[in-house]
Amino acid sequence: MSHLLDANTLIEAKNRYYRMAICPGYWSCLEASSLMGDVASVASVAAELRRGNDELAQWAEANSDLFLVESDAATQGVFGEVAAYVAGLADGMKPGAMEEFLSGADPWLIAKARVSGFTIVTHEQRNPAIKRKFTIPNVCDHFGVPCIDTFDLLHRLDARFVLAARDQAAA
Repeated sequence: MSHLLDANTLIEAKNRYYRMAICPGYWSCLEASSLMGDVASVASVAAELRRGNDELAQWAEANSDLFLVESDAATQGVFGEVAAYVAGLADGMKPGAMEEFLSGADPWLIAKARVSGFTIVTHEQRNPAIKRKFTIPNVCDHFGVPCIDTFDLLHRLDARFVLAARDQAAA
């Protein structure tokens, strides 16, 4: 089964628990899993990451093959369905929630996942009662797209990050 990464999974990993200098194995795992067809993301996520001026922007640039284009007709069509669905719920949401959602990568991620039969990996939480913003899991539920978090992905990939032996002279 293939997985599409939300930007928040990469940003949070870089900023917190899988910092590139601390856990290079995480990033190598994503790269290897991408080559195997198990992990990808979409071009809109790459664009979000590249707006930063940091090592994650450089990583996204160096791993451009990980990001799938959304210009195919099928993805474009499902994006229209996602936009229509969100527009239909907009009156019950905080003003601007629809515009914020549709202007980012999230609807493209959902559209590509639905077209391709992929699972989305995100840190957003399912909350049907939320009114301040549209979340990926809530919208995915309507379209039958599964969502998991990073830790479930790593379990599915059978990832193992092993501490390297330290140089005895440095200790």
